[in-house]
Amino acid sequence: MNGAPTSIGRAFVAETLSPPESFGIVEPQVYRSNLPNPLNFSFLRQLSLRTVLLLSQEIPTRVVTQFFDENGIELVHLGLRAYKTPESTWRPCPEELVKDALELVLTRSTHPLLVCDASGIHAVGVLVGCLRKLLGWNLNSIVNEYRSYAGTKTRYVDEQFIELFDTDLVHPPFDPDDARQRSLLPPWYVDALQWDRDDRRQYADARQRGALRPDHTTDDQVAAYQRYYFALAAAPLCSEEE
Repeated sequence: MNGAPTSIGRAFVAETLSPPESFGIVEPQVYRSNLPNPLNFSFLRQLSLRTVLLLSQEIPTRVVTQFFDENGIELVHLGLRAYKTPESTWRPCPEELVKDALELVLTRSTHPLLVCDASGIHAVGVLVGCLRKLLGWNLNSIVNEYRSYAGTKTRYVDEQFIELFDTDLVHPPFDPDDARQRSLLPPWYVDALQWDRDDRRQYADARQRGALRPDHTTDDQVAAYQRYYFALAAAPLCSEEE
């Protein structure tokens, strides 16, 4: 039948469009997944990866490491580093591992970068959650993203680790306040810092002007129905003419 895809054509398309399991875009040029296998090679070539950051202890197969070498991809295997951890700890992974991984993610020269572990869910989910916390996301949004990948494999200790992680441990490799070094950081990180500063400045200005309500919002940020809900005496009458 004219125009029908051949078996060879279908196989080519299937190979080209076979991303690793749990694949996702974290930020521009930062991706996440489980540990890739040969079925994913054609897809990974399209990403032009520069770095693969492996968080678990699993050793990639020779075929996978050969693919990395042939395509100029540096494998950073943090999962094999000897991090000091207490013998009995509830933490699913060492804080130092997450700190080192985040500082690599914040180094623009490592991009495009793929973060992976054996499952693509737990260690990666913790790392992405801590990155979101560093970017100023609220905890509900962070947990929702984690659960969207983990599904029925959600672990409470992963979520607890993210909630308690101290972002002050992370030291960006370059100074975002230095114009010469700023370009060495990912643009999305620089933007997040600027948005946070703008929010803090607007809050400080409103507080100085005495424009903040007891709930730390200004009148123009509160819908009318909320503004008058608990103060009926201040609400306009329904029959009142405008």
